[in-house]
Amino acid sequence: MTQDDDDLDSLVRKRIRALRVAQGWSLEELATRARLSQSSLSRIENGQRRLALDQLVTLARALDTTLDQLVETASDDIVTSPMIDGAHGMMRWPIKADPGMSVVRQRMTQPPPDNPARMRAHPGREWLVVLSGTAVLMLGHRRFRLETNQAAEFPTMLPHAIGADGGPCEILGIFDRDARRGHQQGKREPSEQ
Repeated sequence: MTQDDDDLDSLVRKRIRALRVAQGWSLEELATRARLSQSSLSRIENGQRRLALDQLVTLARALDTTLDQLVETASDDIVTSPMIDGAHGMMRWPIKADPGMSVVRQRMTQPPPDNPARMRAHPGREWLVVLSGTAVLMLGHRRFRLETNQAAEFPTMLPHAIGADGGPCEILGIFDRDARRGHQQGKREPSEQ
């Protein structure tokens, strides 16, 4: 084995142990979940037993993760720069592990539209947190006031709109692929707003 193989082997063993401990499970509990003997699991964690692909798949399932996540190595492209949409006051970062997801930072100065016909509905889910100020989330016929550090999560099939309340606010949102597409297609030109 090469040095890189040894490093990956050691990393996987440490991850198995760390995930087990994070769940608060004993060796016996994880061994039972993975249908392994306790001594086999102990030898896997301690490097005294060869890592077999079938055991890694079973352990990944038992630890509620994927084989890819269990064996992934750090990549050189860890830092991501935002894509900036100055016209709409947004910065967007794609999530590399899930290309369909995006993180969006947006500064808002206007309240949400009063007219329900101006709200958008589209497939997807959205999660947002207010970084500063106070935001108003219109969700169907309901109005939610979100203070700094409060978050909201909702299906975007409900007609929705968000805006500032009593001054500028800044939000950080996470959109799944469908919600991101819905917001891109649903953008109104500044003259419409």
